[in-house]
Amino acid sequence: MPKYIYEYSKWTNFLWNDKAINAVFGEVKLMQGKIIGQMNTLGFTAKEEATLTALTLDVIKSSEIEGELLNYNQVRSSIARRLGINTAGLVPSSRHIEGVVEMMLDATQRYTLRLTEKRLFGWHAALFPTGYSGPYAIEVGKYRTSEMQVVSGAMGKEKIHYQAVNHKLVKAEMDKFLEWFNNDNQLDPVIKAAIAHFWFIIIHPFDDGNGRIGRAITDMLLARSESSGERFYSMSSQILIERKRYYQVLQKTQYSNGDITEWLEWFLHCLKNAMHATEYTTQRILRKAEFWRLYQNITINERQRTVLNRLFDGFDGKLQSSKWAKITKVSTDTALRDIKDLVEKGILQQTSEGGRNANYTLNNFTIE
Repeated sequence: MPKYIYEYSKWTNFLWNDKAINAVFGEVKLMQGKIIGQMNTLGFTAKEEATLTALTLDVIKSSEIEGELLNYNQVRSSIARRLGINTAGLVPSSRHIEGVVEMMLDATQRYTLRLTEKRLFGWHAALFPTGYSGPYAIEVGKYRTSEMQVVSGAMGKEKIHYQAVNHKLVKAEMDKFLEWFNNDNQLDPVIKAAIAHFWFIIIHPFDDGNGRIGRAITDMLLARSESSGERFYSMSSQILIERKRYYQVLQKTQYSNGDITEWLEWFLHCLKNAMHATEYTTQRILRKAEFWRLYQNITINERQRTVLNRLFDGFDGKLQSSKWAKITKVSTDTALRDIKDLVEKGILQQTSEGGRNANYTLNNFTIE
Protein backbone atom coordinates (compact mmCIF):
# COMPACT_ATOMS: atom_id res chain seq x y z
CA MET A 1 0.00 0.00 0.00
CA PRO A 2 1.54 3.38 -0.99
CA LYS A 3 2.16 5.96 1.71
CA TYR A 4 -0.14 8.93 2.18
CA ILE A 5 1.50 12.31 1.59
CA TYR A 6 1.26 13.22 5.30
CA GLU A 7 3.28 10.11 6.23
CA TYR A 8 6.42 11.65 4.72
CA SER A 9 8.54 13.88 6.97
CA LYS A 10 8.22 17.59 6.12
CA TRP A 11 5.23 16.69 3.94
CA THR A 12 4.04 20.28 3.75
CA ASN A 13 7.16 21.43 1.88
CA PHE A 14 5.12 21.11 -1.31
CA LEU A 15 6.87 20.98 -4.69
CA TRP A 16 5.57 21.74 -8.16
CA ASN A 17 6.79 22.27 -11.70
CA ASP A 18 6.44 25.96 -12.56
CA LYS A 19 6.71 25.30 -16.29
CA ALA A 20 3.73 22.94 -16.19
CA ILE A 21 1.42 25.55 -14.62
CA ASN A 22 2.80 28.86 -15.98
CA ALA A 23 0.59 29.05 -19.08
CA VAL A 24 -2.73 28.38 -17.31
CA PHE A 25 -1.69 30.55 -14.34
CA GLY A 26 -1.06 33.42 -16.76
CA GLU A 27 -4.50 32.91 -18.34
CA VAL A 28 -6.18 32.93 -14.91
CA LYS A 29 -4.48 36.19 -13.89
CA LEU A 30 -5.43 37.76 -17.24
CA MET A 31 -9.07 36.68 -16.87
CA GLN A 32 -9.19 37.93 -13.28
CA GLY A 33 -8.18 41.38 -14.48
CA LYS A 34 -10.61 41.25 -17.40
CA ILE A 35 -13.60 40.28 -15.22
CA ILE A 36 -12.84 42.97 -12.62
CA GLY A 37 -12.52 45.51 -15.46
CA GLN A 38 -15.85 44.42 -16.98
CA MET A 39 -17.60 44.57 -13.62
CA ASN A 40 -16.28 48.02 -12.85
CA THR A 41 -18.05 49.32 -15.96
CA LEU A 42 -21.39 48.12 -14.56
CA GLY A 43 -23.63 50.41 -12.56
CA PHE A 44 -23.83 49.92 -8.79
CA THR A 45 -27.09 47.92 -8.91
CA ALA A 46 -25.87 45.57 -11.64
CA LYS A 47 -22.62 45.01 -9.73
CA GLU A 48 -24.58 44.16 -6.58
CA GLU A 49 -26.70 41.78 -8.65
CA ALA A 50 -23.59 40.04 -10.02
CA THR A 51 -22.16 39.58 -6.51
CA LEU A 52 -25.50 38.30 -5.17
CA THR A 53 -25.79 35.79 -8.05
CA ALA A 54 -22.20 34.50 -7.64
CA LEU A 55 -22.44 34.14 -3.85
CA THR A 56 -25.83 32.41 -4.10
CA LEU A 57 -24.43 29.91 -6.59
CA ASP A 58 -21.34 29.36 -4.47
CA VAL A 59 -23.36 28.50 -1.36
CA ILE A 60 -25.80 26.25 -3.24
CA LYS A 61 -23.22 24.39 -5.32
CA SER A 62 -20.78 23.88 -2.43
CA SER A 63 -23.57 22.08 -0.54
CA GLU A 64 -24.66 20.20 -3.66
CA ILE A 65 -21.16 18.71 -3.99
CA GLU A 66 -21.90 17.04 -0.62
CA GLY A 67 -25.29 15.83 -1.92
CA GLU A 68 -27.31 18.49 -0.08
CA LEU A 69 -29.83 20.57 -2.03
CA LEU A 70 -30.56 24.04 -0.63
CA ASN A 71 -33.49 26.27 -1.60
CA TYR A 72 -32.27 28.90 -4.12
CA ASN A 73 -34.64 31.67 -3.02
CA GLN A 74 -33.91 31.16 0.68
CA VAL A 75 -30.15 31.32 0.07
CA ARG A 76 -30.45 34.38 -2.18
CA SER A 77 -32.71 36.17 0.33
CA SER A 78 -30.39 35.39 3.25
CA ILE A 79 -27.36 36.80 1.38
CA ALA A 80 -29.28 39.88 0.19
CA ARG A 81 -30.44 40.67 3.74
CA ARG A 82 -26.95 40.31 5.20
CA LEU A 83 -25.33 42.45 2.48
CA GLY A 84 -28.10 45.05 2.68
CA ILE A 85 -29.04 44.52 -0.97
CA ASN A 86 -32.54 45.74 -1.73
CA THR A 87 -34.15 43.00 -3.80
CA ALA A 88 -37.76 42.04 -4.44
CA GLY A 89 -39.38 38.87 -3.16
CA LEU A 90 -37.31 38.19 -0.02
CA VAL A 91 -38.32 34.98 1.73
CA PRO A 92 -37.49 33.70 5.24
CA SER A 93 -34.59 31.23 5.45
CA SER A 94 -34.08 28.13 7.57
CA ARG A 95 -31.62 28.13 10.45
CA HIS A 96 -29.36 25.77 8.53
CA ILE A 97 -29.24 28.01 5.44
CA GLU A 98 -28.51 31.05 7.63
CA GLY A 99 -25.52 29.16 9.05
CA VAL A 100 -24.11 28.16 5.66
CA VAL A 101 -24.51 31.74 4.37
CA GLU A 102 -22.93 33.13 7.54
CA MET A 103 -19.80 31.04 6.97
CA MET A 104 -19.47 31.97 3.29
CA LEU A 105 -19.95 35.69 3.89
CA ASP A 106 -17.51 35.70 6.79
CA ALA A 107 -14.92 34.15 4.47
CA THR A 108 -15.52 36.40 1.45
CA GLN A 109 -16.48 39.72 3.03
CA ARG A 110 -13.92 39.64 5.87
CA TYR A 111 -11.14 38.21 3.74
CA THR A 112 -8.46 40.51 5.23
CA LEU A 113 -8.90 39.10 8.75
CA ARG A 114 -6.68 36.34 10.09
CA LEU A 115 -7.94 32.77 9.85
CA THR A 116 -7.88 31.41 13.40
CA GLU A 117 -8.88 28.23 15.18
CA LYS A 118 -11.72 30.13 16.87
CA ARG A 119 -12.97 31.41 13.51
CA LEU A 120 -12.90 27.92 11.96
CA PHE A 121 -14.78 26.52 14.96
CA GLY A 122 -17.39 29.26 14.45
CA TRP A 123 -17.78 28.28 10.79
CA HIS A 124 -18.17 24.63 11.76
CA ALA A 125 -20.80 25.44 14.40
CA ALA A 126 -22.68 27.60 11.85
CA LEU A 127 -22.76 24.65 9.41
CA PHE A 128 -24.19 22.27 12.01
CA PRO A 129 -26.44 24.35 14.30
CA THR A 130 -28.25 21.30 15.72
CA GLY A 131 -25.10 19.28 16.47
CA TYR A 132 -26.21 16.71 13.91
CA SER A 133 -25.17 15.88 10.37
CA GLY A 134 -28.29 14.19 9.01
CA PRO A 135 -29.29 11.60 11.62
CA TYR A 136 -25.79 11.43 13.17
CA ALA A 137 -24.57 13.39 16.19
CA ILE A 138 -21.15 14.93 15.47
CA GLU A 139 -18.54 16.91 17.36
CA VAL A 140 -19.33 20.53 16.55
CA GLY A 141 -17.10 23.60 16.85
CA LYS A 142 -14.00 21.55 17.67
CA TYR A 143 -11.45 19.37 15.91
CA ARG A 144 -12.37 15.69 15.61
CA THR A 145 -11.25 13.33 18.40
CA SER A 146 -11.52 10.09 16.46
CA GLU A 147 -10.19 8.49 13.31
CA MET A 148 -11.55 9.66 9.95
CA GLN A 149 -11.99 7.58 6.81
CA VAL A 150 -13.60 8.59 3.53
CA VAL A 151 -15.51 5.47 2.43
CA SER A 152 -18.16 4.45 -0.08
CA GLY A 153 -20.12 1.28 -0.82
CA ALA A 154 -22.66 -0.87 0.99
CA MET A 155 -22.16 -2.10 4.56
CA GLY A 156 -19.66 -4.93 4.60
CA LYS A 157 -18.38 -3.94 1.13
CA GLU A 158 -16.99 -0.51 2.00
CA LYS A 159 -14.17 0.89 -0.08
CA ILE A 160 -11.74 3.17 1.78
CA HIS A 161 -10.80 6.15 -0.41
CA TYR A 162 -8.80 7.99 2.20
CA GLN A 163 -7.54 7.57 5.75
CA ALA A 164 -7.05 11.06 7.22
CA VAL A 165 -4.32 12.30 9.55
CA ASN A 166 -4.42 10.68 13.02
CA HIS A 167 -6.79 12.64 15.27
CA LYS A 168 -4.05 13.09 17.90
CA LEU A 169 -2.00 15.05 15.34
CA VAL A 170 -4.83 17.24 14.01
CA LYS A 171 -4.27 20.18 16.38
CA ALA A 172 -0.51 20.34 15.66
CA GLU A 173 -1.09 20.02 11.90
CA MET A 174 -3.77 22.74 11.93
CA ASP A 175 -1.54 25.07 13.98
CA LYS A 176 1.11 24.70 11.29
CA PHE A 177 -1.47 25.27 8.52
CA LEU A 178 -2.86 28.43 10.15
CA GLU A 179 0.63 29.80 10.78
CA TRP A 180 1.42 29.38 7.05
CA PHE A 181 -1.99 30.72 5.98
CA ASN A 182 -1.65 33.93 7.99
CA ASN A 183 2.03 34.65 7.51
CA ASP A 184 3.41 33.28 4.23
CA ASN A 185 2.79 36.14 1.81
CA GLN A 186 5.45 35.26 -0.75
CA LEU A 187 3.05 33.12 -2.78
CA ASP A 188 0.54 34.58 -5.21
CA PRO A 189 -2.87 34.31 -3.46
CA VAL A 190 -4.29 32.24 -6.35
CA ILE A 191 -1.57 29.59 -5.93
CA LYS A 192 -1.99 29.88 -2.18
CA ALA A 193 -5.75 29.22 -2.58
CA ALA A 194 -4.99 25.99 -4.43
CA ILE A 195 -2.45 24.81 -1.84
CA ALA A 196 -4.66 25.80 1.11
CA HIS A 197 -7.58 23.79 -0.30
CA PHE A 198 -5.46 20.67 -0.74
CA TRP A 199 -3.64 21.01 2.61
CA PHE A 200 -6.85 21.49 4.59
CA ILE A 201 -8.60 18.54 2.88
CA ILE A 202 -5.61 16.29 3.61
CA ILE A 203 -5.78 17.12 7.34
CA HIS A 204 -9.59 16.69 7.35
CA PRO A 205 -9.77 18.29 10.81
CA PHE A 206 -13.53 18.04 11.44
CA ASP A 207 -16.07 15.27 11.89
CA ASP A 208 -17.98 16.60 8.86
CA GLY A 209 -18.11 19.73 6.67
CA ASN A 210 -14.44 19.62 5.63
CA GLY A 211 -15.25 20.05 1.92
CA ARG A 212 -17.47 23.10 2.45
CA ILE A 213 -15.00 24.75 4.85
CA GLY A 214 -12.14 23.94 2.45
CA ARG A 215 -14.00 25.69 -0.38
CA ALA A 216 -14.76 28.70 1.87
CA ILE A 217 -11.02 28.96 2.60
CA THR A 218 -10.40 28.89 -1.17
CA ASP A 219 -12.94 31.69 -1.72
CA MET A 220 -11.35 33.73 1.05
CA LEU A 221 -7.95 33.62 -0.66
CA LEU A 222 -9.45 34.33 -4.08
CA ALA A 223 -11.11 37.42 -2.55
CA ARG A 224 -7.67 38.42 -1.23
CA SER A 225 -6.15 37.91 -4.67
CA GLU A 226 -8.64 40.47 -6.03
CA SER A 227 -8.59 42.72 -2.92
CA SER A 228 -12.39 42.66 -3.03
CA GLY A 229 -15.34 41.01 -1.29
CA GLU A 230 -17.32 41.39 -4.53
CA ARG A 231 -17.59 37.94 -6.07
CA PHE A 232 -18.30 37.57 -9.78
CA TYR A 233 -17.69 33.85 -10.38
CA SER A 234 -18.32 30.64 -8.44
CA MET A 235 -15.48 28.17 -7.97
CA SER A 236 -17.85 25.71 -6.24
CA SER A 237 -20.18 25.67 -9.28
CA GLN A 238 -17.28 24.63 -11.48
CA ILE A 239 -15.99 22.04 -8.98
CA LEU A 240 -19.47 20.48 -9.05
CA ILE A 241 -19.33 20.25 -12.86
CA GLU A 242 -15.81 18.74 -12.68
CA ARG A 243 -16.49 16.74 -9.51
CA LYS A 244 -15.35 13.39 -10.91
CA ARG A 245 -11.96 14.79 -11.96
CA TYR A 246 -11.72 16.75 -8.68
CA TYR A 247 -11.87 13.54 -6.65
CA GLN A 248 -9.56 11.68 -9.05
CA VAL A 249 -6.82 14.31 -8.76
CA LEU A 250 -7.25 14.59 -4.99
CA GLN A 251 -6.98 10.81 -4.64
CA LYS A 252 -3.90 10.63 -6.82
CA THR A 253 -2.12 13.54 -5.12
CA GLN A 254 -2.85 12.22 -1.62
CA TYR A 255 -0.29 9.50 -2.35
CA SER A 256 2.39 11.83 -3.76
CA ASN A 257 5.68 12.43 -1.98
CA GLY A 258 5.08 16.20 -1.92
CA ASP A 259 4.78 17.00 -5.64
CA ILE A 260 1.40 18.70 -6.15
CA THR A 261 1.86 19.82 -9.78
CA GLU A 262 -1.13 17.83 -11.06
CA TRP A 263 -3.38 19.26 -8.34
CA LEU A 264 -2.30 22.87 -9.08
CA GLU A 265 -2.79 22.29 -12.79
CA TRP A 266 -6.33 20.97 -12.28
CA PHE A 267 -7.23 23.74 -9.80
CA LEU A 268 -6.08 26.51 -12.16
CA HIS A 269 -7.94 25.01 -15.13
CA CYS A 270 -11.08 24.70 -12.97
CA LEU A 271 -10.74 28.34 -11.88
CA LYS A 272 -10.28 29.44 -15.49
CA ASN A 273 -13.44 27.53 -16.47
CA ALA A 274 -15.35 29.15 -13.58
CA MET A 275 -14.32 32.56 -14.89
CA HIS A 276 -15.41 31.67 -18.43
CA ALA A 277 -18.81 30.61 -17.08
CA THR A 278 -19.29 33.99 -15.42
CA GLU A 279 -19.16 35.75 -18.80
CA TYR A 280 -22.58 34.19 -19.59
CA THR A 281 -23.94 35.23 -16.18
CA THR A 282 -22.65 38.77 -16.69
CA GLN A 283 -24.53 39.03 -19.98
CA ARG A 284 -27.78 38.06 -18.22
CA ILE A 285 -27.15 40.68 -15.52
CA LEU A 286 -26.46 43.34 -18.15
CA ARG A 287 -29.69 42.42 -19.96
CA LYS A 288 -31.59 42.56 -16.67
CA ALA A 289 -30.18 46.04 -15.92
CA GLU A 290 -31.08 47.14 -19.45
CA PHE A 291 -34.62 45.79 -19.02
CA TRP A 292 -35.25 47.70 -15.79
CA ARG A 293 -33.76 50.86 -17.29
CA LEU A 294 -36.19 50.52 -20.20
CA TYR A 295 -39.22 50.25 -17.89
CA GLN A 296 -38.05 52.45 -15.00
CA ASN A 297 -40.95 54.89 -15.44
CA ILE A 298 -43.65 52.20 -15.63
CA THR A 299 -45.60 51.33 -12.46
CA ILE A 300 -44.86 47.70 -11.55
CA ASN A 301 -46.04 46.07 -8.31
CA GLU A 302 -43.86 43.88 -6.07
CA ARG A 303 -45.39 40.61 -7.33
CA GLN A 304 -44.73 41.60 -10.94
CA ARG A 305 -41.18 42.66 -10.07
CA THR A 306 -40.53 39.33 -8.34
CA VAL A 307 -41.63 37.24 -11.34
CA LEU A 308 -39.90 39.46 -13.92
CA ASN A 309 -36.66 39.14 -11.95
CA ARG A 310 -37.11 35.37 -11.84
CA LEU A 311 -37.24 35.31 -15.65
CA PHE A 312 -33.69 36.68 -15.66
CA ASP A 313 -32.38 34.67 -12.69
CA GLY A 314 -33.32 31.28 -14.12
CA PHE A 315 -36.92 30.29 -14.69
CA ASP A 316 -37.93 26.65 -15.18
CA GLY A 317 -40.26 25.99 -18.09
CA LYS A 318 -42.84 28.41 -19.47
CA LEU A 319 -44.49 31.32 -17.69
CA GLN A 320 -48.16 30.56 -17.00
CA SER A 321 -50.70 32.10 -14.62
CA SER A 322 -50.58 28.96 -12.41
CA LYS A 323 -46.81 29.32 -11.96
CA TRP A 324 -47.20 33.04 -11.30
CA ALA A 325 -49.77 32.26 -8.58
CA LYS A 326 -47.44 29.70 -6.98
CA ILE A 327 -44.39 31.99 -6.99
CA THR A 328 -46.21 35.02 -5.60
CA LYS A 329 -48.57 33.02 -3.35
CA VAL A 330 -51.77 34.58 -4.73
CA SER A 331 -54.92 33.24 -6.39
CA THR A 332 -54.91 32.40 -10.11
CA ASP A 333 -57.30 35.30 -10.71
CA THR A 334 -54.89 37.78 -9.09
CA ALA A 335 -52.02 36.25 -11.09
CA LEU A 336 -53.98 36.67 -14.30
CA ARG A 337 -54.73 40.32 -13.47
CA ASP A 338 -51.00 40.95 -12.86
CA ILE A 339 -50.12 39.29 -16.16
CA LYS A 340 -52.79 41.12 -18.19
CA ASP A 341 -51.63 44.41 -16.71
CA LEU A 342 -48.08 43.72 -17.99
CA VAL A 343 -49.45 42.67 -21.39
CA GLU A 344 -51.34 45.99 -21.64
CA LYS A 345 -48.15 47.86 -20.69
CA GLY A 346 -46.30 46.07 -23.51
CA ILE A 347 -43.92 44.21 -21.17
CA LEU A 348 -45.32 40.69 -21.65
CA GLN A 349 -46.93 39.05 -24.65
CA GLN A 350 -49.01 35.91 -24.95
CA THR A 351 -47.57 33.16 -27.15
CA SER A 352 -49.69 31.38 -29.76
CA GLU A 353 -51.10 28.85 -27.25
CA GLY A 354 -54.42 30.09 -25.84
CA GLY A 355 -56.93 28.94 -23.27
CA ARG A 356 -56.30 28.28 -19.59
CA ASN A 357 -52.72 27.17 -20.21
CA ALA A 358 -51.64 30.30 -22.09
CA ASN A 359 -47.89 30.99 -21.97
CA TYR A 360 -46.29 34.41 -21.71
CA THR A 361 -42.88 35.78 -22.68
CA LEU A 362 -41.17 39.16 -22.54
CA ASN A 363 -42.30 41.39 -25.37
CA ASN A 364 -39.53 42.50 -27.79
CA PHE A 365 -36.85 41.65 -25.24
CA THR A 366 -34.61 38.60 -25.20
CA ILE A 367 -32.92 37.42 -21.99
CA GLU A 368 -30.10 35.48 -23.64
